Amino acid sequence: MTTHSRGLPDDLAPLLEQVAGADGRFGHREHVHLAFLAVRAHGTAGAVSRMSTWLRHLTEYERVPQKYHATMTQAWTELVGHHLQAGPAVTDFTEFAARYPALLDKRLLTRHYSPAVLASATARHGWAEPDVSSFPWS
Repeated sequence: MTTHSRGLPDDLAPLLEQVAGADGRFGHREHVHLAFLAVRAHGTAGAVSRMSTWLRHLTEYERVPQKYHATMTQAWTELVGHHLQAGPAVTDFTEFAARYPALLDKRLLTRHYSPAVLASATARHGWAEPDVSSFPWS
């Protein structure tokens, strides 16, 4: 993987231009949009790996590496992948978001995880199994 001049992977830079708001905002919707593009291009497993790499780079670039959360990254990417596989083919993110509005709710993971598990070092640095409710693909 080569790196963009600003320290970002080359395959991430054009995607950020596509998903970031006009003001450069990269909030929850933009994270979901990036996962949508990654799953469509690389499949769910490949997207989990890419999203992990990309978000680590972004948090390091922004000098907030503590914001990277491994379980949240994997869970959100797998949720997007599940919805892409479960429904008819959707190539437009706006249509996808309209079809699955729950994915735009940042609190969605609380249906699957307690706050204590998400706050744990295990969840932040690796994978933590849901302790409230299993994912639909489990």
